[in-house]
Order: sequence, then structure tokens, then C-alpha cells
Amino acid sequence: MNKIYRFCVFAVLFLCASCIPNKDLLYLQNKNNSNQESDITPVVLKPYRAQVNDVLSIRIKALDQKLVEMFNPSTLAGAQTNSSDGLYFDGFSVNDHGEIRVPVLGEVNVLGLTLDEIRLKIEKQLLEEYFNKSADIFVSVKLAGMRYTVNGEITSPGSKILFQDKVTILEAIANSGDITITGNRKDVMVLRQYPHGTEIHTIDLTSREALNSPYYYVQPNDYIYVKPLKQKSWGTGTTGVQSFTTILGAVTLILTTFLLFKK
Repeated sequence: MNKIYRFCVFAVLFLCASCIPNKDLLYLQNKNNSNQESDITPVVLKPYRAQVNDVLSIRIKALDQKLVEMFNPSTLAGAQTNSSDGLYFDGFSVNDHGEIRVPVLGEVNVLGLTLDEIRLKIEKQLLEEYFNKSADIFVSVKLAGMRYTVNGEITSPGSKILFQDKVTILEAIANSGDITITGNRKDVMVLRQYPHGTEIHTIDLTSREALNSPYYYVQPNDYIYVKPLKQKSWGTGTTGVQSFTTILGAVTLILTTFLLFKK
């Protein structure tokens, strides 16, 4: 009887340990119990600088649009302009040398430049080599969608594209169906590309401090990996009912085996 009692106590303790607590599932908790408004410091988002393999969307306009038609990539009546496929084929890819090929202008080095700096560089070259100020040249430069990849404990893993200038990591995760119940929200890994190589960072999405993190905003080509919680590897269930059912089945099997051998 003592052995059975000890086993039951162990089962109860294991049941409590195997369940995933609610605090591990909630985003942006105020863990310091301080004034939430005064604690949130807006993230100063640095301008994004073009990197190798980026795809840029560049459009050149003028008072007489026929003058600049040769500079713009051709599209099938604009049918593909808003699709990811269209942007891939009609956008300007940054090659291994940090250059894009613009019709007539040729090779333009954009590596390490902000989108605004790229716009000014193209405008300057156009005015110096082809047009005067009276042509009223207007150049717009954007990233051809925010491309990122989410993997691990996520409902819909894979590469995604959002057509926004700014994307938070919470928006990226929500666009992938959210983190599963067995995903570790406290230690989300972000692999980010830099000119000098790839760096690995982590962010705790259960804490409100995540809003102050430099990795709260996604950058193009980010790889977001959600690790599994230890409860998943135990295989006892993720809720109290699941864990209780698993342990009850194990206890029943052991008692049945014990009684059969006792007879």
C-alpha cells in the first residue's frame, strides 16, 4: 500500500509539472507589475539598408510618362505588379556585388544604402545624364515585400511575404497561424542577415520588454525559429486533462499487471 501511495503522490507531482502553465502562453505580460504606459519605450527603428539578394521595386515617373517608359520594367498591363511572382520577375535583385541592373542606367551599386539614399542616387543620375529639372522626375523605391521564414512550433511554417514597410514579429507569427501550445514563447530565436554574416538573437514574447527589443521588428530574410517546450518531449499531454488521462492509463496498467502477478 505504501508503494501505491508513493506512486500516486509521484503521479500527482508529475501531473502538475507536465501541464503547460497559462503564464507560458500569454504574450506581452507585465512581469514587473509596474506602470505599463511608462515602461514601454518606443523602439527606434533604424532605416533598413539594402543587402545581397534583396528585391527592390523601383518606379520612375515624369510629367511626360513616355519619356521614362524605357526605365521601368515591363509588365503585362500591370497584372503581375501586386503579386509576389510579379515582383520577383519585375523587381530589381541585388546581386553578389551589391548592384542592381536598371534599364539604360546600367549597374547601380546599392549595397548598404537606405531606400531613401537609393532613390536620391537614381534621381541624381537621371538628372545628370538624361533629363533636366523641368521633366519633374519622381522616383519611388520600396522593398518588394517583407520576406521572412517561420519554422518550429508554428501552426503554418514556411516562407511568407507581407506587403508592408514595417512588420513586427507578432504580426509575422500571427500571419503564420500563431505559435502552437507546445511552442516556447520565452525563447524565440531570430536568425538575421548582416553584411558581415548571420547572427542569432533571442526574444521573450511573453514579456512586455519585447516591445523594447531591436528584434521586435522583422527585417527582410529573417529566419524565426520557435523551440518546443520540454512538455512536448515528455509526451504526457499539454493540458491537465490530457496529462491526467495519460497517467491514469499508466497507473491502471501497472495495477492490473501487479494484481495478475500477485494471483
